[in-house]
Amino acid sequence: MNKNRKLDIIGAQMDLGASQKGVGMGPFAVRFAGLVAGLEEMGYEVRDKGDVIPPLDGMSRRGLMHYDQVVETNRQIYEYVKESLNDGRFPIVLGGDHCVAAGSISAVAKHYAPQGEIGIIWIDAHGDWNNEKTTDTGNMHGMPFSAVCGYGPDGMVDFGQDPHFVPTAHCVQVAGHALDKPEAARMKEAGMHVFSMHDIDRMGMTEVMKEAIRIAGEGTVGIHLSFDVDAITPEYAPGTGTPVPDGLTAREAFLAVEMLAESGKLISMDLVEVNPVLDEKNKTAILGAKMIRSALGESLY
Repeated sequence: MNKNRKLDIIGAQMDLGASQKGVGMGPFAVRFAGLVAGLEEMGYEVRDKGDVIPPLDGMSRRGLMHYDQVVETNRQIYEYVKESLNDGRFPIVLGGDHCVAAGSISAVAKHYAPQGEIGIIWIDAHGDWNNEKTTDTGNMHGMPFSAVCGYGPDGMVDFGQDPHFVPTAHCVQVAGHALDKPEAARMKEAGMHVFSMHDIDRMGMTEVMKEAIRIAGEGTVGIHLSFDVDAITPEYAPGTGTPVPDGLTAREAFLAVEMLAESGKLISMDLVEVNPVLDEKNKTAILGAKMIRSALGESLY
């Protein structure tokens, strides 16, 4: 159960890190699914900080599409999350595409650095461990996990604040089943902990999450959850720009966040890649809102 009863909702209308448009409307869709009312019913004090809106113009770089706009948006997210943490609140960042996690995690890692390291649990069909040299597309939503661990692109996380990188010893990727080969090679070289769908099939989600929480939680001040809805198989979550078949069932996803809630170690989170343009009657956004509530302690009984 989350001990901090004061929450901040921070939206990011970011779709420049991805090739599919529409994901910038994700924060609205998740709010429309009853997120704030549901959290207030659970006894939380909720402050909605509104949305970060990307700049209209900016330059790209080789292998880094919309680089200027992605970096400026992440800088603003960093400032929002830093302010939230300084106020003693629990930040929830709603994407937008997954590149927004570079700003949110940078702020969390920097804030807690005087006390110790944070851990990260990254639930996603993809590794998001590319950089400008390994990417096939230049889409920066495939790079933030690498960036927050200090493996680049540095510009995603360096806003002049002397970024504090998260050691890979405390980082876990869960539900990967669409990893690029160069990306996977970089993850292995960096010592990343990866529990793929094969591991979930073999071990079961309970054992995977026990181990993930141990890796991210032991010896850290707490865990940041970054949840990409494309980790869930499209039958349950059709409204996302990069759907991958044979992912998590909805119940496996709920079990993962319920176990995180029970651990009492969650200190911040992102929910990203909800694309209402591709959704069916806001199905994915409704699932995402429920996922956030479950991560914060909503129980079935």
